[in-house]
Amino acid sequence: MNNTIHILSRKAFWLLSLVGLSAASCKKLIEIPANPPTQIPTSQVFSDSADIMGAMAGLYGYFRVAGGGSNLTNGTLVQSSGLSADELTVVSATDAAGQQFQTNSLVSTNASLGGIWSPVYQSIYIANANLQGISVATSITDSLKWQLLGETRVIRAFYYFNMVNLFGGVPLVLTTDYNVTASLPRASADSVYGQVIADLVAARKLLQPKYPSMGRARCNLYAADALLSKVYLYRGQWAAAANLASEVINSGLYSLVADPNKVYLDGSTEAIWQLPASNSSNNTQTTEAGTLYPQYLTPRYALTTFLMNAFETGDKRKAAWTLPVTSSGKVYNVAYKYKNRVMAAPTVEDYMMFRLGELYLVRAEALARQGKTDSALADLNLIRVRAGLTAISTVGSSDELLTDIAHERQVELFCEMGNRWYDLNRTGAADAVLGAEKPGWASFDALYPIPLTEITNNSFLTQNPGY
Repeated sequence: MNNTIHILSRKAFWLLSLVGLSAASCKKLIEIPANPPTQIPTSQVFSDSADIMGAMAGLYGYFRVAGGGSNLTNGTLVQSSGLSADELTVVSATDAAGQQFQTNSLVSTNASLGGIWSPVYQSIYIANANLQGISVATSITDSLKWQLLGETRVIRAFYYFNMVNLFGGVPLVLTTDYNVTASLPRASADSVYGQVIADLVAARKLLQPKYPSMGRARCNLYAADALLSKVYLYRGQWAAAANLASEVINSGLYSLVADPNKVYLDGSTEAIWQLPASNSSNNTQTTEAGTLYPQYLTPRYALTTFLMNAFETGDKRKAAWTLPVTSSGKVYNVAYKYKNRVMAAPTVEDYMMFRLGELYLVRAEALARQGKTDSALADLNLIRVRAGLTAISTVGSSDELLTDIAHERQVELFCEMGNRWYDLNRTGAADAVLGAEKPGWASFDALYPIPLTEITNNSFLTQNPGY
């Protein structure tokens, strides 16, 4: 990887420039150059405040929530995990790569695996460069420095959290020194999780509750809390998960959106971290709208019968977040959380990273696993009532309540940030659920294979079992 920091287009540069600085320090940051550069040498990038914000813009730009290329937040995670779990099915018989995910018959040469791995490590490289450069920068105030370092740590943690859930142990790259990173072996999953927690704990000390710019596109304290509560849930640290979820829920900044149709709109009160999306390449606002919801053509992916049958009668989410479309006389149910296939549509949808609905379910599960069934049931019922369903009055045991929570997570968080795939694997339910649904399922399918090109380029990498 060359020693450069890639930055965003003029539009994204403007977004990251709108920071809450004092008048003396922000003037330069809100002035967009006539021809913004596409690359800045690492040796120069942290020399003044505008360049520092350009580097941060580059880090956020690698999310690529819309437009060319592939990345976790450019549809790749939702599509691959949805197919691997029981949410999506491939419609086209010629989509061999997608079929491999759906039938859990992945090979290490599947191009989509590289579309996850390579962009993520490019983003991690930029995060490491920003941490190194910003920590010693003298051209910005301490408060801005802390904010940017905190944001960067949340982003790095986000990437490693997803990588460890998709691949298991992965190389733990914490430097920009290519001589070190080129031959790193895989760290253990515990080590990766340890780094994720360390980054988020550090970020919580650096970030403030107030968002640093307009909207909720940049990480604040509660974005760090949301991810860390999720990490603690995955690691079985129930009390810590519940406590952090409570910090977000009780902050007063967020509230459930009454109408499920409006959850993903720009300015959603449910959004904890919500990235702006504008997909000029195919005139849609998000990749999901362009890929999962077809306007004219046969869909690439349809929702599975298993998922559609999971919705209870009268569930508003089924009406708001799924849509039957007819192509060549056949009806397909498609994901409809993101609806705007027209970029210039009057209602603007932003890409949801974390939202309050998920945090209620995180807390509900964490409380239920501690035997606090009444409090857990109260959180679960908030989500059910919002969906137009009857509140559950009593449960026989914590196990029964956990089953109800798992079901609610399935229908609330489908096709959203890999949640279903991760849930099946972290709870040990994948063998029972997917083994019954998919004849070719094997336990080792819970982890994706390391891309062959990565193993070829780094002889210290080992492949996951079964591949």
